[in-house]
Amino acid sequence: MNQIDIDWGYLLERLERLLDLGEEALSRHLEESDFDPQLLAEAIALRWQPQHPEGPLVAVEHPDLPDHSDLIGLGRALQRLRRNTLQFVRGYPANNVLLWGERGSGKSTAVKGLLREFSDQGLRLIEVQKDHLCQLPLIIALLRGLPQRFLLFCDDLSFSEDEGSYRELKALLEGGIESRPDNVLVYATSNRRHLMPERMADNTGDAEIHPEESVAEKLSLSDRFGITLGFYPMTQEGYLQVTRHWAERLGLTLPAAELERQALLWALRRGARSGRVARQFVEDLAGRLALAADGLLEDD
Repeated sequence: MNQIDIDWGYLLERLERLLDLGEEALSRHLEESDFDPQLLAEAIALRWQPQHPEGPLVAVEHPDLPDHSDLIGLGRALQRLRRNTLQFVRGYPANNVLLWGERGSGKSTAVKGLLREFSDQGLRLIEVQKDHLCQLPLIIALLRGLPQRFLLFCDDLSFSEDEGSYRELKALLEGGIESRPDNVLVYATSNRRHLMPERMADNTGDAEIHPEESVAEKLSLSDRFGITLGFYPMTQEGYLQVTRHWAERLGLTLPAAELERQALLWALRRGARSGRVARQFVEDLAGRLALAADGLLEDD
């Protein structure tokens, strides 16, 4: 079989050039787009969509504005999150925040709920997808000097070992040559404490590099968040407390013992106990009871 000689150095050089050209084209597109600052005065939640024909910042017409009072058992984490955000909107020093922990534990809800309280004080939430983190310098250039206070919201964030986009995030958080503007913070959520996977090789002598250096590389990203808030697994009683809360909110009158029995069965089938699972159960129950009242309920 004939072997093909590949000049890898040349290919990498060409690839880097193509990436540079792509970034230059994107920069020109953003400079030429008609960005109306009035958009930020009217819209409190936005998405970064650089290829959008109307501009890179797209208003969310119907933002989700959850109430923090629905996040049962998270008082301490919410208190720290609200205090840091209050410092930020008042123009005082504040920290970037990483919310990490169990799926469905309320991390994203906690961040989105800040708009309910602080949007009238100039807070704006901009959702940035992981694929767009390489454009953080462009986002910062657009927001710098504007009167509003911006949270760049990176939801469900994590990185694989072969991804390099986390370096732009590291530079923005701390350590880049360009300073982060006073009106921008990063709030991120993740199921991972350190955002990057922990390999067995990191803790053995089999790693190609010294294991302590590999671990330090992973820790260095999460360490750049000044505040990290853990959302831990929910106990059975905590799950039932959230269930009772949502049942009361939706006006359900099912006897407490029956409500708890069905809630625990639902959690068992889902294989999880969380605030999200509790709310999903109550919403399903409310729908079934409404169908039964209309005489439309069929056996599952």
